[in-house]
Amino acid sequence: MQHLRSTDMRALMARAGGLARLLAPIALIVLVVLVVAACVPQAGGSTAPGASATIHPTQTPLVPAKPGADPISLLAWLFTPIFQALFIVLVGIDQVVKDMGISIVILTLIVRVILVPVFRKQIVGQRRMQLVQPEVKALQQRYKGDKAKVQQATMELYKERGVNPLAGCFPTLITFLFLIPMYSVISGGLTNYNPNAMLNVLGVQVIQLDCPSAPVYINGLVQPCLNTVVPWLGGLNVAYPSTLFAIAGFGISFLAVISALLQVVQTRMVMPPATPGDSQAKLQGQMMLFVPLISVLYGGILPAGLFIYWIVTTIFSIVQQYLIVGWGSLFPIFGWMPGFARDHAPRFPVTFQAPKPKTPTAAGDGQSAGPMSSRSDEERAESAASTVRKRGRQGRRGRRR
Repeated sequence: MQHLRSTDMRALMARAGGLARLLAPIALIVLVVLVVAACVPQAGGSTAPGASATIHPTQTPLVPAKPGADPISLLAWLFTPIFQALFIVLVGIDQVVKDMGISIVILTLIVRVILVPVFRKQIVGQRRMQLVQPEVKALQQRYKGDKAKVQQATMELYKERGVNPLAGCFPTLITFLFLIPMYSVISGGLTNYNPNAMLNVLGVQVIQLDCPSAPVYINGLVQPCLNTVVPWLGGLNVAYPSTLFAIAGFGISFLAVISALLQVVQTRMVMPPATPGDSQAKLQGQMMLFVPLISVLYGGILPAGLFIYWIVTTIFSIVQQYLIVGWGSLFPIFGWMPGFARDHAPRFPVTFQAPKPKTPTAAGDGQSAGPMSSRSDEERAESAASTVRKRGRQGRRGRRR
């Protein structure tokens, strides 16, 4: 790593981050399909009386996944505890409010409140990275041509300012850890005719649902044990995809459109201010705005309940970002700058750590940590040269006398 310049490292990290954001939606679909394929029971068991197995797919009660030799079963087994925790809380809330849409909203808020410290650290880390960039560029100009010195000085600056370049990695991982089981809860748990086994923890039945002993089919669909129809969304069934129309074979959902627009707002708030001539930042910004729009194409694939979860999550993130970074780079929009966004100060602004006082270095390194240690090589050389010139002139005047 010592042979890379700081600019090269930041460019590499930016490209990697942009690529990760670009591939994240594709990876999400692959992972959730694999998890659901392992979590949801396979075809088998009894068929409802009078129903033909060639017309209606069979379904068995939903049970926790067991570890197997294949990676899919192992992945499903690893996610089962999170699945059960989310499912039990969701069903418990639904037993009280009697509305699955509101239950998903409340569950999402519970999850996000628990994760407030994690995402706060991410937002603060991203903001500090933006604030420290002028100092990083100054170091690059000061030590231009000395790759090792640039890298060392940049790392020291990050440490002094309390900046972690990898602050955004862990929260992204946490997001996936909850998003994949949530998909399974909605698409698997809410569509099963008897998920009571998922409500049993270590032999204790936490919640007992009154479910049929065999699947009942209406219009080719298994009637789930839980009521997944949300009246305040026009009778929308949150356990299945809901589309208004199709474009090029992709179903378009109004919930997916709302989710994408909110993600664009969230992304613009945390983007660094536009710098004229910075093509890399411009490309990264365009990519960050393009990726949320891809989720519109998932409207005909993912269940509507997952978009409710994602909409509430995004709104919560927007509020949290507003309190820490304000409106960020959200405005101006098409040249429009509202009055409330001008000179807006966030409620909890991001600050840097105070620089640590310089301490003497270990004996034998030939350097001291006084004021001279913080000066650049050019400044020390200029000071030394001026001292030599002064002494030379004094010496010549002494000889003339």
